[in-house]
Amino acid sequence: MSATETLFLLSPELILLVTGFVVLGADLLRQRKDDGRTAAFLAVIGLVLALVAAIALTVTGTYGVVASTMTVDGFALFIKSAAIIGIALVVVASVNFMKGRSRYLGEYYAFLVFAALAISITASASNLILVYLSIEFLSITSYVLTGFVRGDKLGEEAAVKYFLFGATAGAVMLYGISLLYGATGSTDLVAIGQILTASGTNLLLGVAAIIFLVVGFGFKATWVPFHHWAPDTYDGAPTPVTAYLSTASKAAGFAVATRVLITALPDFAADWTTYLAALAILTMSVANFIALKQTSVKRMLAYSSIAQAGYILIGLAAMGSDPTFSGLNGLLIYIFAYVFTNVGAFLVVMAVEKQDGSNELSAFSGLAKRSPALALLMTIYLLSLAGIPPTGGFIGKFFVFGAAVTQDMLILAGVAAINVVIAAAYYLNVVRYMFFVNSDNESRVQVSAGLNAALIVCAVAVLVTGIFAQPFIQWAGQSVEFVIASGF
Repeated sequence: MSATETLFLLSPELILLVTGFVVLGADLLRQRKDDGRTAAFLAVIGLVLALVAAIALTVTGTYGVVASTMTVDGFALFIKSAAIIGIALVVVASVNFMKGRSRYLGEYYAFLVFAALAISITASASNLILVYLSIEFLSITSYVLTGFVRGDKLGEEAAVKYFLFGATAGAVMLYGISLLYGATGSTDLVAIGQILTASGTNLLLGVAAIIFLVVGFGFKATWVPFHHWAPDTYDGAPTPVTAYLSTASKAAGFAVATRVLITALPDFAADWTTYLAALAILTMSVANFIALKQTSVKRMLAYSSIAQAGYILIGLAAMGSDPTFSGLNGLLIYIFAYVFTNVGAFLVVMAVEKQDGSNELSAFSGLAKRSPALALLMTIYLLSLAGIPPTGGFIGKFFVFGAAVTQDMLILAGVAAINVVIAAAYYLNVVRYMFFVNSDNESRVQVSAGLNAALIVCAVAVLVTGIFAQPFIQWAGQSVEFVIASGF
């Protein structure tokens, strides 16, 4: 592979790396006198360029393995594109919300760019060493962003909890990596899969490695019972950071889990699909029942995002050879729609919180009269989270549930359907407050131009992926062919 080809394959990561340092440099030159607007502008420009580079690689079909550690294929590029879009929306929406909350907003936007870089590397990682390093890189940036606002005790507590859980999960995952290396003498995922297939390694060793690895993946993707950090972290972090943690960061967890399990452990598919199905049931059920009791919309959405991880996990647990419902195509479609849906929902919470100083249900009372457009947008996002057509959330659920039925995992599909009904209760309760509960507060919620643009983009994307779904379905179907071919 020539140097030019290597640079082209790594162009999204290189653009993000340069952008992060440019943002830091620009912030130093501006001496923090513009409330981070210049840094935010540069961050968005860099993210857009990285997205263009990822799409260019997809369109031209330029794929390959870089230095035996990074696999640039359709699957990785799909995840990169979704994550970069999500983080770009968070940056745009953060400008007004973060204004005055910190003196170091240049660093804030730089960390968001570096988080996008970490996700991009994680999505392509095809070597156990890079898998671990990329996840830790992503975790460190996330810890800092969670506790970024100094003096916010809730945010600082959230960051500490996140760090402690992350350090523990990382250590357990590293032990699973050491088991695979000890059994095969290799850290390359493809080589590990080939060696395990040829040698017929002891079943117990493979199962033990899967369990330890799933702890690390489950921490990042918020699968129950590895989710305990998430509610407090999502609640305590600045709301734009919560939008990022619940979407782009979570997508990285699913990406690395999919690649490692399918590529390195295909012979143990019967075992890990069973474990993942059980985790999906547990994740959906526990999170939805707890979400029913929440009076804070932000905390409710935190538990909702955990439940959504359970739905997405169905796609990996129910993967098969059916071209329409392969499971993995449903996973990608769901992630793409979910990024816009959840970012949009948290941005509405951010607008209300900024205006009223509260994210309790009572703060949403009468929102339809105070800010009808904002109430309409929130309704679209909630309907998508509930899986009601014609939204992207419905398409995502249709494909992951369809995969479960195709694979005769009827109990999994049945439990998921019941959970959809349970979740609809607390989603529609927010709609009830917005449209049918009166409030003494009649002040209009002020929405900045950047936040308004991000909200509109999210709403349009949610509806477009639901109404004109075929291009996204085709894109997802083509993307999963590469990761399946590497292991099955």
